[in-house]
Amino acid sequence: MAEFVFPPGGAIMLRKFAFRKLEEQEGMTPEEVFARNYREMLAEGGFVAKSVRLSLSGQSSFSRLSKLPPLMGNKSAINKIVEYEARQTVPYPMNEVVWDYQLIRHEWEDTRVETQEDGSTLEIADSHEEYEALFVAVKTDQITCYTDVIEDSGKEILSVEIAPVALFNAAKGTQCRDDECVLILNIGGRGTNLMIADHQRAFIRSIPIAGDAITQQVAKEYNIGFAEAEDLKHRHGFVALGGAYEEPESEVAATISKIARNVMTRLHGEVSRSINVWRAQHGGNAPSRVLLAGGGSTMMYITDFFQEKLRLPVEYLNTFGAITIAEQVDKEELQAVAPMFQELIGMSLRSITQCPIDISLVPASIRNQKELDRKKPYFYISAASLLVCLGIFYIGVYKRLNFDKSRVDRVQVRVEETNKKMKEVTNLMNQMNSAKSRYENAKAFVDARGKWTGMLTELQELIPDTMWLTTLEGIGDEIAPAAGSESDRPGMGMDMGGGPFGGGPFGGGPFGGGGRRSSANPAEPVARVYRDIGEVKQLRLVGYTLVLKNRDLLERELRNRFKTSKYFSDAEDGTVLDKYEPNTEALNMTSFEMRVTLKEPIKK
Repeated sequence: MAEFVFPPGGAIMLRKFAFRKLEEQEGMTPEEVFARNYREMLAEGGFVAKSVRLSLSGQSSFSRLSKLPPLMGNKSAINKIVEYEARQTVPYPMNEVVWDYQLIRHEWEDTRVETQEDGSTLEIADSHEEYEALFVAVKTDQITCYTDVIEDSGKEILSVEIAPVALFNAAKGTQCRDDECVLILNIGGRGTNLMIADHQRAFIRSIPIAGDAITQQVAKEYNIGFAEAEDLKHRHGFVALGGAYEEPESEVAATISKIARNVMTRLHGEVSRSINVWRAQHGGNAPSRVLLAGGGSTMMYITDFFQEKLRLPVEYLNTFGAITIAEQVDKEELQAVAPMFQELIGMSLRSITQCPIDISLVPASIRNQKELDRKKPYFYISAASLLVCLGIFYIGVYKRLNFDKSRVDRVQVRVEETNKKMKEVTNLMNQMNSAKSRYENAKAFVDARGKWTGMLTELQELIPDTMWLTTLEGIGDEIAPAAGSESDRPGMGMDMGGGPFGGGPFGGGPFGGGGRRSSANPAEPVARVYRDIGEVKQLRLVGYTLVLKNRDLLERELRNRFKTSKYFSDAEDGTVLDKYEPNTEALNMTSFEMRVTLKEPIKK
């Protein structure tokens, strides 16, 4: 673990570092061991950085370099091809892994010789270009078991990558030139990461042979525990030299050196096979030199061993030239762990430059949270803008309400004034309507009097010359006859005066009361009871006429005469003869009583 600072305009500075070897402990999972050691290292080292870059062991990853067909114009097709390669390589469902890839551009030239017509030769160089995809995949739970612990400590995860990629970027940024092919071996405890930096190209392979294999063989040889065997390896271990060399005086050292040589020989076999795969399958160049890194590379004579086996110059990778070291850092302690520091420097370079391989294995949950955090300022700005808009809207509404209220108040005053005037107008209208009603009643009364005059005049003109009246009475609705009784008729009537030979047919005033007749008089009509009338709907006519052969002739005669009448109805039931009695003693005359219906009732 290391903490770097990035001064403006200056080189990367190492400010703090800490080192611990994670050893298995009973009753604890590897994740729990990491969490405990991580928290202890944070507390003891006083690390204050808020951002973290994480590097995972290459043994937990799956990587592959694939050539791509000429599909650079179709990014979706490239994604599908790389995903297909990943599905073929990764032994887990793709939804259970985090994966990413890097496109690598590969250019080269082929030289061909052509013979000219004159026999001379001409060398022609043909340029070629292709793209390769280096993809890396790691199981999601093997990442989140570390990222969850780091996030719980309040740190922000900037990137997650594998150790071979970080070491490759460190080597390319310091000791590897773009015009050479270099083999990089990072020999750790549980595995070795092999990388080939061939110009701009990259090849990565993880080999499960490293320092712990030597420790396990030592523990098996001496029947001791792993920790004790590790201690013996550090105190007596070295790689035995080939050929005729004098063995060490210590049998332990001699045994361990032979074990180390056997393990390194196995590792060399895997390295040679990887170089052959690189050259045969990917058309790569042969490495021109070897760079060693990792804790397993510190064993004595290991550089001589690989130089002997690979027949190439071998040296240690030193990337400290890319950084500066703060004064408070313990240089001797740093030198002891320097071979294991290269990945940390490679990760720090990502903060200041674009690395050759930029592969990010950050889980989707963290990426989504980062995206949300990136958008939070816009959310806050949007929320603030919304609040400002709401405030402006509120102020506008408030002012508008005040303006409308003032208008309402002004209108209310006018409405009250108008209501007062309306009330005065209503009172005057009521007075006018009352006067108008009285006028109309008086007019109706006068009109009714005039109608009586016209009606009597018309009646005089319409009745036959052989008929004369003794009684004319205005009636309303008839209730029932009162046979055999004497009754007053509460109606508007007039007595025409006299018997059959007495006076003119219209003697007396027009509103004289109807006379009372004795029932003993044979000419007296049957008594009928009428309602107390409010308006005259019928006229009751009593009088005499010459005897006719049929009483119906009298009704038809009057009905025919009333057809042209202005006042009397000509309906079938408009003229009803209630009584018709011939009076033989009166010289061919008869008395009658009839009711004639008016077209329009006359108010009383």
